[in-house]
Amino acid sequence: MNIASVAGRALPTTIPEYLAQLRAALHDADPAMVQDALYDAEEYLRSELAAQPGRSEAEVIADVASSYGAPEEVADIYRETEITVNRALRTPSAGAAPLRRTVVATGTVGGAAAAASIGTPPPATPKPRSALARFFGVALEARTYGALFYMLLSLATGTFFFTWVVTGLSLSLGLMVLIIGIPITVLFFGSVRGLSLLEGRLVEALLGERMPRRPTYSDRSRSWLQRVGDMFTDGRTWLTLLYFVLMLPLGIVYFTIAVTLLSISLSFIWAPVAALFTGEIPGIYIEGEQMLSMWATPLLAVAGVLLLFVTLHLARGIGRLHGMMAKHLLVRL
Repeated sequence: MNIASVAGRALPTTIPEYLAQLRAALHDADPAMVQDALYDAEEYLRSELAAQPGRSEAEVIADVASSYGAPEEVADIYRETEITVNRALRTPSAGAAPLRRTVVATGTVGGAAAAASIGTPPPATPKPRSALARFFGVALEARTYGALFYMLLSLATGTFFFTWVVTGLSLSLGLMVLIIGIPITVLFFGSVRGLSLLEGRLVEALLGERMPRRPTYSDRSRSWLQRVGDMFTDGRTWLTLLYFVLMLPLGIVYFTIAVTLLSISLSFIWAPVAALFTGEIPGIYIEGEQMLSMWATPLLAVAGVLLLFVTLHLARGIGRLHGMMAKHLLVRL
């Protein structure tokens, strides 16, 4: 292989050109994966450039093309790795045909291993489930409980994020007239980026939305003043602040919905047992008078079960919507 070209296409001669070609090759990929790929590529190329002083970017890129790969090759490896990881994390459906043969290929991309599944038969088309199976099947999906836990946790995380942003902005603006206000402002905005990455990991783990696993790369060849300026002029920084401010009202709404619906549904389900031992239906009173007779408790339990499954579906829906919002505000598109 000619190191100056790959598949008839000339290699880029600068790191920005390399990253632009890599972004173009991943134009239809998940934005979070694109951010990770660009971070890995830029970090690797700049470390190689720093390790070989006196050589031009074109020479370094041509030299490492055989080990790291051309932009199109790197894009293909990331796509294959993403598919393999998603397949490994996906819970296999009942009755799925076993794999006849799986060959795992590994390669080095910026020091990270890439695996691809080869020789697997095409997946069988799943049989459509009935509406009843879809309604009750939500209780068997792990993402349901992840979304429900996120709704309960969001009150604490939303309060923390909102307090952090309001306190940080207040201190930064209040101390800007003093020399100490500048480092405090820089540290605050840097912490916002770190918290954004942490929130992304929570969203991906609990809601299943692919989020960045690496931060946006900061070009170390630029001066620290230029990098600080990039942080302030990056629109994603301000969208992250907006996301953290929105998390408080959203956290209150999520927590209230989850606790209210779970409490009502579980109390309805418990009603027959409580009536059996106490002779009263808990919570069903108006002006001190019991509004339902004892024979209605089984119907109340059925209503509680239905409400519980409606709550689980609602949690899944809220989880999907919140994941989409987090992707739009926290990920560089």
